[in-house]
Amino acid sequence: MRKFDGDQLVIATHNTGKRDEIADLLKDYGVTLTSNADHGLPEPDETEDTFAGNARIKAHAAAKATGLPALADDSGLEIAALNGAPGVLTADWAETKSGRDFQMAMQRAFDALEAVSAPSPRTARFCCTLVLAWPDGHDEVFAGVMPGQIVWPGRGDQGHGYDPIFQPDGHELTFGEMDRWEKNRISHRADAFQKLVAGCFD
Repeated sequence: MRKFDGDQLVIATHNTGKRDEIADLLKDYGVTLTSNADHGLPEPDETEDTFAGNARIKAHAAAKATGLPALADDSGLEIAALNGAPGVLTADWAETKSGRDFQMAMQRAFDALEAVSAPSPRTARFCCTLVLAWPDGHDEVFAGVMPGQIVWPGRGDQGHGYDPIFQPDGHELTFGEMDRWEKNRISHRADAFQKLVAGCFD
């Protein structure tokens, strides 16, 4: 396991919410964080069929372009009764000609569950894979999950994406009803980050 020993890290995303989440999780390690947007980097095509594969593409592209270590994540929702869909296509289900519409994506997920008469509880899990890549091509990979179930109709207007229809195991609130920072403490991304920090930062 390679330790991170630098003082600069590129977060390979244009998503400011994701960048802020990661900044909060790494705030105690004295690292200066920048993002793809700060370096004028394009979003690479995500052509793999796994979260790890797509996170690797993003991390290595940013590390190669900047000459700095880069951290990328790929995450999504896997619904058991839909054979793990939408999975790596989680964001694609929301794509429209005028941007992403997650209300439409949540409706699509619900309609797909209804179409197969999925029984309750409609189990699902959010998955997050983090890849920390160095300019020399080395990387370390960490995966996290948060199991739960799909609820309908959605509840709450916090968070983003499919959060209003996902109720994590052991909780009465959906991710959409939780305080953002409370969600960040228990989420699939937090699970992966605990492993990243233990492996590369502590």
